[in-house]
Amino acid sequence: MLTLPNEIMVVLIPFAQAFNYRIWDMVQILVIGAILTPGKRTVTAILRTMGLQEDAQFQNYHRVLNRAKWSGLVVSKILFGLLVAAFWVCGAPLVIGADETIERRKGKKIKEKGVFRDPVRSSHKYTVHVFGLRWISMMLIVAVPWSSRVWALPFLTVLAPSEKTNQANGKRHKTSIEWIMQMISAVRRWQPAGMMVLVTDGGLCAVKLGLRCGDLANPVTWVSRLRLDAALHAWPGPQAHSKPGPKPKKGERQPSLEAQLGDRKTTWQSLSIAWYGGKTRTLEITTGSNLWYTPSFDPLPIRWVLVRDPDAKLAPTAFLCTDLCATPEQILNWFIMRWGLEVTFQESRTHLGLETQRQWSDLAIARTTPALLGLFSLVTLFASRLTQDQPLPVRTAAWYTKPEPTFSDAIAFVRFYLWTHMEFTNSPAKTTFGLFPDSVLAALVDSMCYST
Repeated sequence: MLTLPNEIMVVLIPFAQAFNYRIWDMVQILVIGAILTPGKRTVTAILRTMGLQEDAQFQNYHRVLNRAKWSGLVVSKILFGLLVAAFWVCGAPLVIGADETIERRKGKKIKEKGVFRDPVRSSHKYTVHVFGLRWISMMLIVAVPWSSRVWALPFLTVLAPSEKTNQANGKRHKTSIEWIMQMISAVRRWQPAGMMVLVTDGGLCAVKLGLRCGDLANPVTWVSRLRLDAALHAWPGPQAHSKPGPKPKKGERQPSLEAQLGDRKTTWQSLSIAWYGGKTRTLEITTGSNLWYTPSFDPLPIRWVLVRDPDAKLAPTAFLCTDLCATPEQILNWFIMRWGLEVTFQESRTHLGLETQRQWSDLAIARTTPALLGLFSLVTLFASRLTQDQPLPVRTAAWYTKPEPTFSDAIAFVRFYLWTHMEFTNSPAKTTFGLFPDSVLAALVDSMCYST
């Protein structure tokens, strides 16, 4: 049996309500083992790390993922509440990022796999397609005490198969945008008060998503990249008394943003803004408010911001916000925060074994990847709890000075605490000790905690 230190259990105990008491001990072993295990995050690898390779009932740990009854949505709600309580500053907007990622997987028994464009290996010149699973993840974008940049902390992840895959499996197809509409509605129910901002990239931009955000009981502000050829219309004018029928929903079609780029009459303002990597970049912007129209949907009121680089190093880009009172600087800052999602996906692949799991069961596949992404947030919560606003230790060397901690330092710090504070009640009564030089022991511990 595993006995965890109190500082760890304080974070884990709220999740106990989501699981049956018969599997709760196994859930703790799988969670802690997934943090401590380097390499592949399979159930067998976790059992080896936790010293349970001789457990004759090993199949019970597999059943936690492929058979046991528990709700991933309930777990997501609990995790979201813990993240908000730990990192959200009261009164500030609650910024939620949503994005897709592809988990490269093959195998005839994986029913939900499809063929998708690989965004990592593809470029503007050529496209690479891969077999895999498409996931949509929502992350809370917040500041953590030990970092100058914001971190994106996953709390809700769903599987979004392709249309062809759903047809083959006899399931109703939902697009990624429809999934995000459903997800943001659930998150708004979990956090009904306060300002909430949803940030998506241009590939997840549609009028119906903005309309859903605005139709919620407490509307959510939506920020996204906007196509330069989007159909923008003026506000409708008063209807003549002599003209019967319903009032018009939109006014005349306005010049596209692409046309405004080449129009000499366009007025540009210079704006210095905090850019990726902690740098400051000076851009030229112009902004306005219009109705964005797509056939079959009501027009969506938006504030758009058109951005160009005076040095011509960046391509002209447009952004939208459904809050007409938001300033251009605020809109750009919200969108730039979205970069944290890409960092989280990469860190999860590097340090949490994303794409290394090997389940074939549909239920286990649907649970494992969201659990590994949620583990990113759980490690961050552990590190925050253990440091108590103290500096997080950073791995340095004579040839390398690290300016601030990253996720590798956070998980190494949590691993070291676990290895030095866990108690195993099934350990042998008689043990032997070997003497190591302090320098060798420190090197072994460092290698074990920082292994990926």
